[in-house]
Amino acid sequence: MIEPIVLAEEKGNKFVWLSIDEAEMDKGIITNQYLLTVKDKGVLMDPGGPLVFERVYNAMQKFIKPEDVEYIFLSHEDPDIVSGISLWLSYCPNAKILISDLWDRFLPHVGVDIKMNVIRIPIQGMQINLNGDDLRIIPAHFLHSVGNFHLYDPITKVYFSGDLGAAVFPKGSWYIIVDNFDEHKKYMEGFHKKYMANKKAIELWLKQIQGLDIRIIAPQHGAVIEGNNVRKFIDWIKSLDKIGIDLLEEELNTNT
Repeated sequence: MIEPIVLAEEKGNKFVWLSIDEAEMDKGIITNQYLLTVKDKGVLMDPGGPLVFERVYNAMQKFIKPEDVEYIFLSHEDPDIVSGISLWLSYCPNAKILISDLWDRFLPHVGVDIKMNVIRIPIQGMQINLNGDDLRIIPAHFLHSVGNFHLYDPITKVYFSGDLGAAVFPKGSWYIIVDNFDEHKKYMEGFHKKYMANKKAIELWLKQIQGLDIRIIAPQHGAVIEGNNVRKFIDWIKSLDKIGIDLLEEELNTNT
C-alpha cells in the first residue's frame, strides 16, 4: 500500500491523492481518487467502485470525518467512478452528489435516491461553496463523455481533470508524479486518441480554462502533472490533430 500524498496545501485547503494498493494493478485500470478539504469540510472526487472502496475510505479518514464530506463530485458516468456511490452515501450521510444533469437519471440504477442526494450540474458548469470557499466546476464535454466536468480550486490551484490527462502504464511501470513529460506522453497518447471525442472538444475545453492559474493537473488515471509540466501538457493536448471520431473512418477501413 502506498500512503496518501498531500499534493498541495494553501490557506487551510488541502488537496490529497488518496493512496493506491499495488494489488489493484492486476485487477483493472488503475484509478486515482482525490480529496479536497477546506478546513474541516471536504469534497471527494470520482471515488470509484467496490474494488477500491475500503482503500479510499480508510485513506480519506486520515484527513476528514466521513460526516464532514459535503460533496461527492462525479466527473462523468463511468463505472470506475460511480458504481460505489451507494456505499459512499451510506458512510458519508451528509454528502450531496454533484453530477451532470444528463447523467443524474441513471443514478437510481446504482441505488441512489435522486430526489434526496443530487445536485445537478448544468451544461455551462457552476460554482459551489465549500466551507466559505468557491470552487469552479468546469465544462469538459466529450472529453470523453457528454456531460463531463472538471473541478478547480483557486486556492491550491489544483485542477481535477477526470479522464483528461489520463495515462495507461505498461505492467511493471507506475508513478504518481510526472517527472519527464516527454517520456510520459507516450503513455497518454493512445488513451486520448481512442477515448477523447474529437479536436473540437479539446478546443472548447481550452477556452474554458483560459485565465486559470493551474499549478497541478490531477487526472483520474495515470500520474499527476505539476509545475512546468502543466504548460507542456496543455501544449501537447493542443498539438493532437486527429483523435476519436476524427480517426474513426480510418480505423474502420483498416484491413478491408
